[in-house]
Amino acid sequence: MPVVNVALYAGRTDEQKADLAKAITKAISETAGVPDSATTVIFQDVEKASWAVGGVMASEL
Repeated sequence: MPVVNVALYAGRTDEQKADLAKAITKAISETAGVPDSATTVIFQDVEKASWAVGGVMASEL
């Protein structure tokens, strides 16, 4: 069923990611009628030195 990939700057706590996973799962359940157990959320922690926004490295912002 749904698989959600979330890329974030590294540094979020496990609790923050758990809270976000719950919120994402709830939103999918409520809007798409998918049971919570069918939704997978994958977090990818990315260092700012490996992320660019508008051609500028996030580590420089």
